[in-house]
Formats: sequence, structure tokens, C-alpha cells
Amino acid sequence: MKPRAVALVAGGGFAGALCRHGIAVVLPGTFPWGTLVVNVAGAFLLGAIVYGTERLRSVPESTRLVVATGFLSSFTTYSTFAGETIALAPRLAALNVVGNYALGFVAVLVAREVIRWRS
Repeated sequence: MKPRAVALVAGGGFAGALCRHGIAVVLPGTFPWGTLVVNVAGAFLLGAIVYGTERLRSVPESTRLVVATGFLSSFTTYSTFAGETIALAPRLAALNVVGNYALGFVAVLVAREVIRWRS
């Protein structure tokens, strides 16, 4: 790995982890709203980067490293989602699973349409 790439990923990862923690602090409660918000927002942003790169060919590699590989991989969280889900009552757990996956897919589709509209 190139040192510059490592630094970009590390910097993005640091920022993503801080943002995720901040959102979790702002949205406390018995339902894991913070995790839902970061996962859906992260899906939207990753969708925008993927489709932006594909369609516009204008997303530089350094931006992909900082945002997609670094920031979003630390901002979104499957492990916390899984841990929080098993701690919920069965109905809330099912709602959390459906909410994370359904809203995440919708967020990617919305990002794709935004990129199409902007290009």
C-alpha cells in the first residue's frame, strides 16, 4: 500500500467513527435510531459515489479512498447493527432489520436517481 492511500483511508476512518459516535449520542433511546440513521445515510453516500464514479467519471481516487473506504466504512456499522438488533424485543428487532435493509436499498436508489438527474 502507498503511504498516501493509507493516510487518506485512516483520516476518513477517524472522521467517520467520530461522526457515528456523535450521532449515537444525539439519538439515544431504546431503539437504535443512531445506527439506523448512519447506515441509511452511508448507503446514500456510497450509492452517490459508486454511481457518480460510473456515470460522471469525475470522482477522484483520493476522494473515493477518503470517503468510501475510510469515512463510510467507519461511519456505517454492521456489527453494531447486529449487536443492537439481538438486544431488542423480537418485534423491534424485526423492525430494525427491515428498516436498515429496506431504507438502505431505497437510499442507494435515490442516490442513483440524484446522480442521473445531475448528469
